[in-house]
Amino acid sequence: MSEAEVHLLNERFGAPGRLVFSAGPGGFPVAEISNDHATATVALHGAQPLAFQPRGQAPVLWVSRQAAFAPGKAIRGGIPICWPWFGPHPSDPAKPSHGFARTRPWRVLQADAASGSETTLRLGLSDDEATRALWPHRFELELLVSVGRELQVTLVARNPGPEPFTCTGALHSYFAVGDVPAVAIHGLDGCDYLDQIDGHRRKTQAGAVTFAGEVDRIYLDTDATCTIEDGALGRRIEVAKRGSRATVVWNPWVEKARRLSDFGDDEYRGMVCVETANAGEDVVTVPPGGEHQLAAMIGVR
Repeated sequence: MSEAEVHLLNERFGAPGRLVFSAGPGGFPVAEISNDHATATVALHGAQPLAFQPRGQAPVLWVSRQAAFAPGKAIRGGIPICWPWFGPHPSDPAKPSHGFARTRPWRVLQADAASGSETTLRLGLSDDEATRALWPHRFELELLVSVGRELQVTLVARNPGPEPFTCTGALHSYFAVGDVPAVAIHGLDGCDYLDQIDGHRRKTQAGAVTFAGEVDRIYLDTDATCTIEDGALGRRIEVAKRGSRATVVWNPWVEKARRLSDFGDDEYRGMVCVETANAGEDVVTVPPGGEHQLAAMIGVR
């Protein structure tokens, strides 16, 4: 994006000292938010929150130091938007993993930084020839990001077409932790899950989720709030949700981290994904003229 385009964004939507658009890594435009309670950064590429930091706290979101900031590439970290499918395409492995929403440029629809306590940003994406080549449906997506004492991220998927469509997806949240072996995730005890590294076998969670190796699980039929208990940083991150009956937990551990080109070999120790998802058995059908909202509410306790 050119300097003139960034300047126009600031003229139309910016608020000096509270909401400023600038050229971020790779030249991608980002919105930098600052208010009484927190700071945050949102990339227009993929409508992706990259940073959230309440005043007096360590950063809540994690971004890899190896992350690629390039057109058509996903950014490793923050909260990528997986849509209109989660994981590999269900019938065509040649299509991009996790859909196309996270690799497309989004447009700014509205911003509100008038309040010192809460800042909101609305971004939009709609179908075009390129998206219809991958997924033959009309759609309108909107991402609402609200930054205050908590970070609230809401993905709204609307169907302006004449036929219903089905979709899966996720707010693929990467959280910064002090040391992942010292992390415990509460809220999923007793839930069945699909173990992605054990042939998608269905298992049942017993107690808190802890980490001593690679974890890649889709927890089923749950709308529970999850709490990331971080023993190393001495804090608890709460992840509440709406419009989701699945939660994905992921950490690549040693070997997979080494295989990922956009992931530092030792970075697995400083992150964990707890994803607000429509995945596994949680498949969404949006009727003509209808919408579906998928929301995550993230706070530090």
